[in-house]
Amino acid sequence: MKTNPKTQADVNSSENQSAKKAFKRVSEYGKQLAEKQKVKEMYGMREKQFRRFYSMAVASSQGAPGENLLNLLERRIDNVVFRLKMATTRAQARQMIVHGHVKVNGRKVTSPSYLVDVNDIITLAERTLKNSALLEQVIDKRMSIGIKVPEWLELVKKDRAGKVLRHPARADLQAPIEEYLIVEMYSK
Repeated sequence: MKTNPKTQADVNSSENQSAKKAFKRVSEYGKQLAEKQKVKEMYGMREKQFRRFYSMAVASSQGAPGENLLNLLERRIDNVVFRLKMATTRAQARQMIVHGHVKVNGRKVTSPSYLVDVNDIITLAERTLKNSALLEQVIDKRMSIGIKVPEWLELVKKDRAGKVLRHPARADLQAPIEEYLIVEMYSK
């Protein structure tokens, strides 16, 4: 039987080197970039869209830019449809909107980046309400799950509709987002 020519000292030194590589410190920029990518991925956005929302948040005269950014992201119609339990994912909500299945105040909306405002009523289109497969497999199934709708939204299950009661506050977000890192990154 052949033995491995490596000695025990060689094995230990290679383990120490790989351990050092595994615990490499992340730079401040790396933390900021990771946070931005996490939020972009969470809301299903691309860089150009995200940057546009950031510039809108900075241009807003009230509140901190980070909180304004999260407020704008939460008010997007694709996110609101997801939060109202009308879709299982934000991507599915985007597809429903693009295909014309969602109405805001009785008007069909086909842009997922549409921003809802206070007292807006979000409903499903008539043709969607006639599609029993979608209603049973997606909408009713998700509405029966015990997921809580945020306090800034009101869900009317029997009508399969929702209403925006107020703008979302930072406290309404459950996700651990450190928005100040995103602001620091873009303000360089």
